Amino acid sequence: MFEFDQYLGFLAFLTILTIGFWLMIFLLTFVVPYWIFGATIENFKLKMEAKRKAREEA
Repeated sequence: MFEFDQYLGFLAFLTILTIGFWLMIFLLTFVVPYWIFGATIENFKLKMEAKRKAREEA
């Protein structure tokens, strides 16, 4: 059926595929939402600070 080098190549392929799958799941469920949420909070803080400065100048 498989020769030894074909078997090792198949195992390497499955390993890389599995690592890529779990990395994509991790990125989509944790890193991307964390990044978007952090950017939103930072923009909100900047807008609030701009409003505060505008009130102080007026």
